[in-house]
Amino acid sequence: MPAFRQVGEKQLPNPVLCMAWSPKRDLIALANTTGELLLHRLASFQRVWSLPPSEFTGKEITALAWRPDGKILAFSLGDTKQVVLCGVEKAEILHVFPMLSSVTCMHWMEVTEESSALSSFYNSEDESKLFLPKLPTLPKSYSTTSKIFSEEKSDEIMNLMGEVRLNVLVLGGDSGFVELYAYGMYKIATLSGVSGTCRSLSLSSDLKSLSVITEVRSADDDPQICYVQLDTRLLSDCLPEVTRMARKFTHISTLLQYLHLSLTCMCEAWEDILMQMDLRLTKFVQEKNTSTQVQDEFLELLLWGQSSPELQALLMNQLTVKGLKKLGQSIESSYSSIQKLVISHLQSGSEALLYHLSEVKGMSLWKQKFEPLGLDSAAIEGAITAVGSFSLKANELLQVIDKSTKNFKAFFRWLYVAMLRMCEEHVPPELNKMTQKDIAFVADFLAEHFSENEELFDRKGKYFNVERVGQYLKDEDEDLVSPPNTKGNQWLKFLQESSHLKESPLLFPSFPQKSLHFVKRMMESVIEQCLQKPAEVIGQSVTQAVFLPLYSVPESSENTPRLFELPSLWNDKKEKMHHVVFCMPTSPGRLFLLRRGTDPHRLVPNGVLSVDLLHHPDGAAEEAAAAPTSLYSCLDARFYDDEMLTVVLRGDGERDESGWRVLAQLPLAPALSAEAEFTWEPNLRLDQQSGAIPCQELVLGNQWRELENMKAQFVAVNGIRKVACVLSANLRHIRVFEMDVEDEDDEGAESQNASADQDGLDATMASEGAGEEGGEGGEDAAERGGDAFRKTEEQLESEEAL
Repeated sequence: MPAFRQVGEKQLPNPVLCMAWSPKRDLIALANTTGELLLHRLASFQRVWSLPPSEFTGKEITALAWRPDGKILAFSLGDTKQVVLCGVEKAEILHVFPMLSSVTCMHWMEVTEESSALSSFYNSEDESKLFLPKLPTLPKSYSTTSKIFSEEKSDEIMNLMGEVRLNVLVLGGDSGFVELYAYGMYKIATLSGVSGTCRSLSLSSDLKSLSVITEVRSADDDPQICYVQLDTRLLSDCLPEVTRMARKFTHISTLLQYLHLSLTCMCEAWEDILMQMDLRLTKFVQEKNTSTQVQDEFLELLLWGQSSPELQALLMNQLTVKGLKKLGQSIESSYSSIQKLVISHLQSGSEALLYHLSEVKGMSLWKQKFEPLGLDSAAIEGAITAVGSFSLKANELLQVIDKSTKNFKAFFRWLYVAMLRMCEEHVPPELNKMTQKDIAFVADFLAEHFSENEELFDRKGKYFNVERVGQYLKDEDEDLVSPPNTKGNQWLKFLQESSHLKESPLLFPSFPQKSLHFVKRMMESVIEQCLQKPAEVIGQSVTQAVFLPLYSVPESSENTPRLFELPSLWNDKKEKMHHVVFCMPTSPGRLFLLRRGTDPHRLVPNGVLSVDLLHHPDGAAEEAAAAPTSLYSCLDARFYDDEMLTVVLRGDGERDESGWRVLAQLPLAPALSAEAEFTWEPNLRLDQQSGAIPCQELVLGNQWRELENMKAQFVAVNGIRKVACVLSANLRHIRVFEMDVEDEDDEGAESQNASADQDGLDATMASEGAGEEGGEGGEDAAERGGDAFRKTEEQLESEEAL
C-alpha cells in the first residue's frame, strides 16, 4: 500500500489559479478566476472562510504567499496593481500598498542567521513600550473605514508586524522589476537590471543571494526560460543594521497609516449639516431686496430686538426654532468627537512618530554602520520637522474648535431667545438673562463671521464662512478660507522681530494658511522620500552574479496557468543551496535539477543533474520482470523538503489515451550520487547540451500512488505539515493527501475505494468542463456529482461493515 493516503476531495465551481499551504498549520489558500480568495482545512477539505473580490482591492489575483508565521496571507492583484496583506484569523484586509507594475510572483521568507548583535536587538526591541503609551483604537462607529485598527485591542500594529526576527516579502513582475519588503510592509530594496518577466523567486535564508526564474522574449525566437542569481551580499553583511532599520521604518509606516485613518474618522465626524448656516445666509443675500448687509441685519436684532421682514422670514420659515436647536446639537456633538480624536489619536500618533524618527536619526549618525545602507541624517531631520509641523497644525485645529464651540453656544443661545420672542412663545428664565459682556461677545462674533465675502463666493459659491472647522479637514491644495487671526500674538511677534529665531531649524514651521490635510500629505511625502533612499542604495548594491539560459518554451504552452508552471525553486537552509527543478520540452522523459550555492562565488559539485523517468510501476521484482516498462513524463514537481521531491507523473500506456497519473515521492540522494560532472558550454542553452547531463534512474520504492479517475496536473506540498494537494488539468478537481502515514490496510482500502465511482466523477468533471465560465449550471452539476460520490462512499462503507 502507498505511504500516503487521501483525506479529502472536492469539485470546485471555479478554476483555481493559485494554491499555497500554510507553513504552520494544516490550511491551504486558493485563489480562483473570479478573484475570490478561499481558505480550506486539511480535514475533508472543509472551507474556513472566503474573501470575495472587491473594487477596493481588485478582482484578478496573480500570486499568493504566506508569512512564515502563518498569521498573514499576501496576495497580488493584476487589475489594480496592488498587494494586499490579509489576516488569516478573521479574513480581514490589514494593509494595501500600490505597485508600479503588475506582480507575477512572490516569495515570503524568514532570516535564520543568528548573531550576538541580533540577539541583543531582539531582547531590546520593546524599549519603545516603556516610553510611549499604547495607541488608542478608533471608535467602533468608524470601523468600516479603518482597515487595521477596528479591533478593541490597542496593539494591532505589533500584530501586523509579527515577530522581531526579520522576514522579507519578495515581489517580482513584468519588465524584470523585483522589490523586497521587510515584514511585508517596508520596501528595503528596489532591484533593476533583471531581464524578462519574473516567473519564480527565492531569497536565501542567509540573505546572500536571490534566485529568479525569468521568461525572456525576443522578436524572432520562442520565449526562453532563464535562471538568474543576484548577489545581495550587502543585506547579509549588514544583517543586524538592516533588521534594526527595517523594524523602525515598519513602525513608521504603520503609524502613518494610523494617522491617515484617524484623520479619515475626523472627516466622517464632521457632518454636512454644519454647512446649513452658510448656505442659508448665502440664499438670503441673493433673495433679499434691501441694500443692507446681513451683518447689520443681525446687529439690529441684537441691539434693538427688531428685524426686517426678510430676516424674520429666513429665521422663522427656513431655519426654524426646531432646526436651530438641531443644528446647535449637531455642531456640539461633531466638534466634541473631532476634538477627542485630535487629542487621543493625532497627538499620540504624532508623538510616537517623532520618537521613532528621532531614533532613526540617531542610527543615521552612526555612519560606520548605517551609511552604507543609505540612511541620510539630513533627510530624516526634514521628516522630523514635517511631523512637528503636523503636530502644530493639529494644535491649531484644537484652538479653532474650542473658540468655535464657545462662539456658537453664545450665538445660538441668543438667536434661540430672539426667535422665541418672534413667535411670542415663553422664554425660559435661565435663557433670558444676558449681560453686557454676552452682548459684546455676540457682536464681535457677528462682525467677524457675518461679513459678505465676494472672493469666497467666487471660490466656494457662498458668501459666508461661519463654520471654521470644516476647512481644516478638506483635502485640497487651496489656502484656508478663514485662516486663524494671529493679531496680538506675542510669541509670533517676538519671532518676527528676532533675526536669529526667524529661520532657526529648531522651530517647526506652522503653515498658517494651509489645511490639516495639506500638512499631513506634505508630511507623508517627506517621510516617503526619507524611506525610499535606503531602498535605492541597497538596490544599487545588488549585482547579477549568474545568468543561465535553460530552455525555450513553445508558444502553445502559454495556455497553461503560469503560476503552476515549472521551474520550481527551493532554498536548502542547512546546506545553504538554491535548488531548481524543471523539465525541458526537448527531453520529455527526464527531470532536471540545477544546484547553486547561496554564496554566488562558491563552487558546488553536481551542479546539473537529471533523473530518467523510465520506471516499473510495481515494486515487486517478479511482477516487474513480467510487466512492460513504462515511460513517464513529469507534469509537476515541488520540493517536499531538502531531500525529497513530490512529483505528478503521467504514464504512457494503453489504458488511457491521455495516460494515467501517479503521485510520487522522489528522493534526491540517488541523483546526487552521480560521479560524472557536467561542464556547461557558455554559448549554448542547457537544452542544447542536455545529452551531456549526468542521468540517474528513477527510484520510487513504495512512495507512489496511482491517481484514479483524475487527470492530475499540478501539486502543492508542505513538508513541515506532511501534506499535499493535487489539482486536475481543468483546475477544478482537487484531492488532498497526508504524505507520511503508517500503512493501515483499512485506511488504504478506504482511500482507494473513495475514488472508485468512475461514472459520478466523470459526469461531474464533464459538467465542470461544460461550465468553464463558472455558471450556475456547472455548479448544479458539481453538486449532483458530489451527491453521487457521497452515495458511493456510503454504499462501500456499508458493504465493508457487512
